[in-house]
Amino acid sequence: MAVSLAEIRTQHDQVFTENCPTRTVLDHVMSKWGILVLLALSEGTARWGQLRRAVDGISEKMLASTLRTLEADGLVVRTAYPEVPPRVEYALTARGDELMQRVLPLMAWIADNADEIVAR
Repeated sequence: MAVSLAEIRTQHDQVFTENCPTRTVLDHVMSKWGILVLLALSEGTARWGQLRRAVDGISEKMLASTLRTLEADGLVVRTAYPEVPPRVEYALTARGDELMQRVLPLMAWIADNADEIVAR
C-alpha cells in the first residue's frame, strides 16, 4: 500500500494545505490523547473507568473532551444504557475501526523503534 503525497494530491487537490479539513482530522486523530483513546478502543468496547486506566496519564477533563471530539467525528460511538446505576460504553464505529486497521501498523513500528529513536 505504497502511496505518495503527489498521488493523493492528484485525487484531492489542495489536500493537507492550510485550512483544509484534513488538518482538523489529523489534529483530532493524531493528537497525543486522540490516538491513545483510539488505540484503547481498538481492543474493544470500554467503559469510562477502563479507558481511564488504559490511557495512562489522561485527566478526566481531557478524556471527556477527547471522547466528545472523536464521537463528533464519527469515529467513536457512545452508548448509554438506562440502568441504575447508569452504564455508558464507548466503541469504535465502522469508520473508526477502518482507521485503526490502517494506524495499528504505524503504532507497531513506533513501539519497535521508539527506544532507539529517543536514545539518539
